[in-house]
Amino acid sequence: MDLIQLLILVIIGILLLYFGYTLFLRMGLSPGRGGEGKGAEPLRGKGAKSRGKTPGSPAEPQICPVCSAKLEPGEQVSSAAFPPKEGSTDRFMHIKGCVYCLGGERERVCPVCALVLKNDEILVARLFERSIRRTHVHVLGCTRCRGPRGGR
Repeated sequence: MDLIQLLILVIIGILLLYFGYTLFLRMGLSPGRGGEGKGAEPLRGKGAKSRGKTPGSPAEPQICPVCSAKLEPGEQVSSAAFPPKEGSTDRFMHIKGCVYCLGGERERVCPVCALVLKNDEILVARLFERSIRRTHVHVLGCTRCRGPRGGR
């Protein structure tokens, strides 16, 4: 009798694990990521779950932060990343734009202040390189709204 009860409990445990795992996958959560006390991270973006791709992955089209154009595979945003300061995990970056906005096909707009950028103006951003997750770029503003900061 004890052997049958043990077998039933093992089968119930396996079924609960299976249903719990599929529940996390259906909700769009990644159970293996973020082990820093945050729990699982949800997928973002329309249709990302149905296609099985996360936003920003190589299979997804990249978006230019200056003109919001969807870039074709192989097209890149012109930018320059500077060396990090000592003891820092992030570094400054200047973003010029993509082939569409630099070529004059699309209007160049600052995502922070919404001003139309001139050809010589750039976006100032911070580049966060992470060992576990993908690289993250945070746009701080353009040369007008960010401006030269005295005393920094």
